Amino acid sequence: MKDVQVKNCVKLIRIEQGNMTQGELAKMIGVTRQTMNLIEAQKYNPTIKVCLLIAAALHTSIDKLFWMEDEE
Repeated sequence: MKDVQVKNCVKLIRIEQGNMTQGELAKMIGVTRQTMNLIEAQKYNPTIKVCLLIAAALHTSIDKLFWMEDEE
């Protein structure tokens, strides 16, 4: 299997959507602010359930928030 890295633009979309804080988004989807921080810093890959909850909370699609890139 290829080495791939999961990237995201959760922080960018979150801010564009009315400057929602990490804590507010985290509370909406049922995770901690620390978890949201790790997701946005691309240090933690969330489960598909959490990805779907984030997408729903931000009124966008999962493929606009998360994508894979080949590691070089």
